[in-house]
Amino acid sequence: MASDKKNGVSDVGAWAMNVISSVGIIMANKQVMSGYNFRFATTLTALHFTITALVGFISSRSGVISSKHVPFVELFAFSLVSNTSIVGMNLSLMLNSVGFYQIAKLSMIPTVCILEWILHGKTYSKEVKTAVFVVMIGVGICTVTDVKVNLGGFTAACVAVICTSLQQIYIGSMQKKHNIGSFELLSKTAPIQAASLIVLGPFVDYILNGESLLDYSLSWGATFFIGLSCTLAVFCNMSQYLCIGRFSAVSFQVLGHMKTVCVLTLGWILFDSVLTFKNMSGMAMAVLGMVIYSWAVEQAKLQAKQSSLSYVKESSFSEEDVALLKSGLDQQPMKDIELGRDMK
Repeated sequence: MASDKKNGVSDVGAWAMNVISSVGIIMANKQVMSGYNFRFATTLTALHFTITALVGFISSRSGVISSKHVPFVELFAFSLVSNTSIVGMNLSLMLNSVGFYQIAKLSMIPTVCILEWILHGKTYSKEVKTAVFVVMIGVGICTVTDVKVNLGGFTAACVAVICTSLQQIYIGSMQKKHNIGSFELLSKTAPIQAASLIVLGPFVDYILNGESLLDYSLSWGATFFIGLSCTLAVFCNMSQYLCIGRFSAVSFQVLGHMKTVCVLTLGWILFDSVLTFKNMSGMAMAVLGMVIYSWAVEQAKLQAKQSSLSYVKESSFSEEDVALLKSGLDQQPMKDIELGRDMK
């Protein structure tokens, strides 16, 4: 969006912010959930949106961001879809094996493509489709291990994938429809998501893990990592809206898998996770797919530009047409004079 460009955040900066904040939040959540046994993922997400909403409110009141009207019905519908995707993902992870959970996440790329084709009539070149396939295979090789699924888990995964894909498509379409900046839109959706998740979060978490939030004993270490997670969530949410608004939901999904590569690498460096040849070959294939995708998107833009130029050339006047037009204009005053004489 134009307003985002004015804020001085470059395209590379937006992607870097998303990758760094996403990887950081994964590491912080891993520490708070595994190290301090804070197993309330939905409640933690509610805290993320609460802090994001607070930052958005302060920014709006201080004049850092402008405030444009967006119908509440649209904001509520978006928040409903977004919150359903969050709960669906948590349910999918609980009911399915990690392998099937990863497959469900990978299926978001073709799902976004199909939904954009249905909703907006968007089509993709053969090169883009090939790149998407390479990324999916590469990420699948390095993340998918055991695959176990049941009917409930499959249903939760389907709901999560469809809702997450719709949410990401809506982010881009709402920014274009209302000509609104990424952080401005986030500041309007975050309070609704925060309010609903704060109410529903503890109940959802109790259903998911059988533990009550009221029984949890909060320590200083847990408080620190929860605060760190919430801080990173502000940058993560903001960069997500920024990237989708400037590019597309498909690009966000494809290039977003760089986060998976970073998480696996940092897990090997920081947490002594095993990194096998299978993992490394999958990561290499995924990165190759991302490079191909970036090239394919640029080629598509170049072809579209050339097509528009050729159309302008075909629809413009030829040199002979211009010469005839000029001569006609030059002769017109003489005809007017002659007509004036005849009238006299």
